[in-house]
Amino acid sequence: MTHKFTTLAAALLASTCATAAFAQDSNVTVVLAEELDLVDPCMTSRSNIGRVLQQNVSETVTELVPGTGIQPRLATAWEDRGDGTWRFTLREGVTFHDGSTFDAEDVAHSIARIKTDAIVCEIGAKFFGGMELTTEVVDATTIDITTDPAQPILPLLMSTVTVVPSETTMDAFLDTPIGTGPYTFDEYNVGQNITLSAYDGYWGETPAVTSATYVFRSDSAVRAAMVETGEADIAPSIALQDAVSEDMDFSYPNSETVYLRIDNGTAPLDDVRVRKAMNHAIDREAFVGTILADGTLLATGMTPPSTIGYNAELEPYSYDPDMARQLLEEAAADGVDTEAEITLVGRLNNFGNVLETMEAVTQMLQDVGLNVNLEMYEVAEWEGLYSKPFAEDRGPMMVQAMHDNASGDPVFSMFFKYASDGLQSGVTDPKLDQMIADATAATDDEREQLWSDAFAYIHEEIVADVLLFHMVGFTRVNERLDFAPSIKTNSELQLSQIKFAE
Repeated sequence: MTHKFTTLAAALLASTCATAAFAQDSNVTVVLAEELDLVDPCMTSRSNIGRVLQQNVSETVTELVPGTGIQPRLATAWEDRGDGTWRFTLREGVTFHDGSTFDAEDVAHSIARIKTDAIVCEIGAKFFGGMELTTEVVDATTIDITTDPAQPILPLLMSTVTVVPSETTMDAFLDTPIGTGPYTFDEYNVGQNITLSAYDGYWGETPAVTSATYVFRSDSAVRAAMVETGEADIAPSIALQDAVSEDMDFSYPNSETVYLRIDNGTAPLDDVRVRKAMNHAIDREAFVGTILADGTLLATGMTPPSTIGYNAELEPYSYDPDMARQLLEEAAADGVDTEAEITLVGRLNNFGNVLETMEAVTQMLQDVGLNVNLEMYEVAEWEGLYSKPFAEDRGPMMVQAMHDNASGDPVFSMFFKYASDGLQSGVTDPKLDQMIADATAATDDEREQLWSDAFAYIHEEIVADVLLFHMVGFTRVNERLDFAPSIKTNSELQLSQIKFAE
């Protein structure tokens, strides 16, 4: 009797464990270096937000697929109707997570929301700065979108526009995003985790991953160890020294450019000789293969070589501390206060070994006689120093940043980084404003040449900033998953693309 009971109990226990294991196996845990300070879909251009929400919870109008190009997402077709107007045909049978039906009114509202002055939605400020957007709803599944000036690559630009319900507030950021994606946003326990689960009403294929938990660990070695031991499944970003597993670690050019944004309007940074001195002070090659990966490229432009208009004729500034000192002496002789304290703002956990990188950069700048003070911040506070409006009493400042452009076109970078009205621009230069406007409106070979000219002007003539590196990323993936990272992984991690190894 005892034996029968034990056998039955064991069978029940095994069945229960198998069920629990199955449920657990269809869940993935993603360990991130940074928490999310906001969870609004209109902020998914920020990598810490995009890698959780983009195409998981909130979908875009179109989608840029690496190696394939622009593809349908919530729009199934588009047509250039001339005079800056494009007509988009929208997907039928799509519902939001609240059960409401997706239609053209939602797209119109989402476009208006990213451009509203009531809140600063980074998608609008970054990718649609310097242009006006107007919409006309033709019917439930058709919308005309007009840009002024005309945008010949508007379908590509629409791959950044996340769609929210038309009832979404225009004057406040969301605490619980509602989208059309394959996963619902279930819970955010600040400081602990975020949970998503598969949406039963999703219009597309049912994903293999039924739920996801995101946890946060600032230490790269800890993130790598969690994946190795099975405590987590993916660490989208780990440092070079932790990428030691042939079976679990992937390296790839990740479309990220690291640079120092210089406030060109504040003395002594308003003197081009000082900006040139900063560029000559940094031994970029010393970082490659030491604290940054072999394959890291020295940057001469804000976008990686995969973008059109990349100017291959430009050379990185040489490491020449004597030249840097000479430039500073010349500036000082003309009355420039080259001894003024300059604040260098860095972003904690922005990439593997960011602190070590910024400490070394600071030392190099100090070695040529610049009075540079490094301050490292978490992402929310850092963002307040990186984006406009800038504090009037900030003093001379540089901000370290890492910018992602996997789109193939500089339009996703140039206005908000360099135009006088750009959200994160430290430059006020009417000539550059016109160059950006002309390139944005051009097509084909002319577009490529105009962007190339703009890169040369920024790097060689105004020396707008200190361009450092085009980065190599490292991602650790547990062997139970069938998933390979791509150029987008650091800023967008689509759960629906993850399968389980057989």
